[in-house]
Amino acid sequence: MRTSPKRLPRSALLTAVLAVVVTAAALVVIVVLRAANDGSPREPGLLPLDTGAAQVGTCGTGPCNQLAAVTVGGVPVVLLADGEGGSGRVQIGPQPGTEFELALTGMGAKLSAHSLQCIDGSTAACLVRGNTGGGGAYGELLTESGGVWRDFGKPYFADAGTVSLFDVSEDGRPDVILVRHECPQATPGTPSCQAAPVLAEVYELGGDLMGCTSTVTSPANLRGWPDVQVRRSQLHPCPDAS
Repeated sequence: MRTSPKRLPRSALLTAVLAVVVTAAALVVIVVLRAANDGSPREPGLLPLDTGAAQVGTCGTGPCNQLAAVTVGGVPVVLLADGEGGSGRVQIGPQPGTEFELALTGMGAKLSAHSLQCIDGSTAACLVRGNTGGGGAYGELLTESGGVWRDFGKPYFADAGTVSLFDVSEDGRPDVILVRHECPQATPGTPSCQAAPVLAEVYELGGDLMGCTSTVTSPANLRGWPDVQVRRSQLHPCPDAS
């Protein structure tokens, strides 16, 4: 007598079907992943960000390094320099944007990660600062007007090593503050002048001299040093002003 074949339980049959479906899906995923990694074209919206695409070019005779970056009124400002900080430039705005070759490095100033200071306001401004080997500092001023950035021109020099921005007049526009030794009878940079008291000398963005503070024994005695902060009420005619 022949016996009829046993039928698989329905639950076992469903399990087998699901196993086949899962296996097929896994194979599809593997194929897709391999295609994504073989350099074949992808949908534009799925392209990964290429963080190494931007080229910063050269500073002096070597490649540029990013020393500092800030945002002023939504506009990016980037300070670039060579490996020694002896040659640099500033990029402003999304690239290709506005670019400035810095003059202060040609005067012996060295750039660092602390060289860039920017302040927003009715007129935005950035100051690039570089120290010299003799204890002084240069500050190159960049200002914005109507969305256009300009280099102010000849850098400021502070023989006491501090140049900074601060809204002294409280008119919404930063002013330039440099700290210098008050030594009318000595040559700047000489030991006798370096031992003299110091004062803060303040200029408006347009270059007009606003005045000076009283002398103090050290730059560190000035409020906010090294980014010095001065109130307009502290200013009076500078000792060497005519």
